[in-house]
Amino acid sequence: MKVPWRALLPLGLALLLFPLALACGDDDSDEPFRIGVMESATGPGETYGTVAIQAKELAVEEINAAGGINGRMIELVVEDSKCSAQDAITAYNKLTDVDGVKIILGTSCSGAMLGAAPLAEKDGVVMFSGLATNPDIAQAGDYIFRTSLNDAQLGVDTGNLLWEDGVRKLATISESTDYAEGVRRTTAEQFEELGGEIVGEERYASDATDFRTSLTKLFSENPDALHIAAQAEFAGGTIVKQARELGYEGPIYSEIVVVGATALEIAGDAATGLKAVITDIDPANEKGQEVLASFREKYDYVTLPWYLASAYDTVYITAACLEETNDDQDADGFRDCLYAITWSGGIGDNYSFDERGEVVGLANVVVEVLPVSERNEDNNGYKVLGPAPIK
Repeated sequence: MKVPWRALLPLGLALLLFPLALACGDDDSDEPFRIGVMESATGPGETYGTVAIQAKELAVEEINAAGGINGRMIELVVEDSKCSAQDAITAYNKLTDVDGVKIILGTSCSGAMLGAAPLAEKDGVVMFSGLATNPDIAQAGDYIFRTSLNDAQLGVDTGNLLWEDGVRKLATISESTDYAEGVRRTTAEQFEELGGEIVGEERYASDATDFRTSLTKLFSENPDALHIAAQAEFAGGTIVKQARELGYEGPIYSEIVVVGATALEIAGDAATGLKAVITDIDPANEKGQEVLASFREKYDYVTLPWYLASAYDTVYITAACLEETNDDQDADGFRDCLYAITWSGGIGDNYSFDERGEVVGLANVVVEVLPVSERNEDNNGYKVLGPAPIK
């Protein structure tokens, strides 16, 4: 049984201190809950890192306008992790050592998450990401959670799609980052497990802008299809564009980054017909559509809508757990709340977290990019073909 602190004092001293306690209060009820944020405001993940920050700020504005949590506001302390493990460590140290936060929302990029997660696990600081997807994050520790789906599932789904579409010889081009490599590796493993052959692999640095030499090598192997795994929308869209400029007419497959608004704008007509396995907001999900409408009204654009809503959801889940613990320094209580919670929000209904902090109850879909003339704000430039195939 928890004994109130006043019961431990001598009666006379307790009576003396009681008026002071009434005057000063026993808690920091006027102080905001301070929550750290680590996203790629710059670097390869700038487009979706910025979206994640803005989505979180939108959610905080809504919560604070409605009276906050137990009468207290939320304050976000934002640091730029730059889609880099080293920069994520710098941002983490700033948030924990200087700002004293115990709960961090982020990061956008898998490499940044993998860089900072060991520190968070050692320090007992919660890291809660809406975007990072590398399979290794599942083993990062007891304080690491994410609403984004593990790339192990993405790889299985993409490998199944390639095989179902009749692809037997595949060429891959991927950015040299933890995220892109995770997508490439898991896709190749599933494709080869089904009997497919990888006839060419090319990797590129995040500062690359011309991919023609790598693509020419890949196309010389006469693949049935090209698979792209990109960290940055700029690179993803440019690869699609340059592939078509080189005369490649075969099918192109990708993950979610290559069908972002910036990537599709760069690729133009070259992206028409591209297929991607992604997480997407169900049109019947009223909350998801409401989030996108509110975001567009505030910021006048939308890109990568599922990840936008995923970042938004992490704030509302955080608010629910803070309402329970009433303490932004209680990382253990917050962690236990995440393990126990079941949530319905912008990215889906009734999802939860398993014993590794991995989200369960969500699934991937297959989309196909529309011609430029048919792309608009409502369809995000693609049509949903259906659920990812199961083998």
